[in-house]
Amino acid sequence: MKKILIIEDDKSIAELERDYLEADGFEVEIAGEGNEGLELALTDGYSLIILDLMLPGLDGFSVCRRLRAETEVPVLMVSARKDDIDKIRGLGLGADDYITKPFSPGELVARVKSHIKRYNRLTERERKPLELNVRGLRIEPDSRRVFLNGKEVVLTGKEFDVLFMLASNPDRVYTKEEIFQRNWEDSFGDITTVTVHIRKIREKIEYDPSNPQYIETIWGVGYRFTT
Repeated sequence: MKKILIIEDDKSIAELERDYLEADGFEVEIAGEGNEGLELALTDGYSLIILDLMLPGLDGFSVCRRLRAETEVPVLMVSARKDDIDKIRGLGLGADDYITKPFSPGELVARVKSHIKRYNRLTERERKPLELNVRGLRIEPDSRRVFLNGKEVVLTGKEFDVLFMLASNPDRVYTKEEIFQRNWEDSFGDITTVTVHIRKIREKIEYDPSNPQYIETIWGVGYRFTT
């Protein structure tokens, strides 16, 4: 049974979401406040977190930021606000999806199932680090070697780490902050090094670095590896 955490201060909405998810076979817990929700999310094995933006205590943005520093569990952000800037900010902080109130419970359940399925597929891939093959680009994690159309491309250690991180999770948008925290956590430097490394990787693997086909820039958010 998959376990879902709902972080929502509106009790009626949270209970409605819970009822529909439980009817579909999920186990559901509810937290009505940001700090409580964050504590639960970091201590129990949830398959997905439904996170409201407007919360007492820590707001949804702050909760999402803390979660993404410690876990890859899918986060479905919920808000009554329809501003694109909130959606961009939420996705930029690492939320996997964004849904605006009011929404149909059926749509919510469908999105929950879709993200859990995708997350399970990606984590299974991470547990079995097979080589990755995408349109002529081959990445061998065991030997840490990269080939483009059969010819080896020599990457530095950090360049390989960044490329493999992106390619292992295709179509997932990573912010510069996430890439930096994951790959330079114990090193000196600043976030601009991410831009520099992305540029160097593109120069080595892209047919046309100015029009990249593998590592796409998502303006205002970050980067993603496209398949």
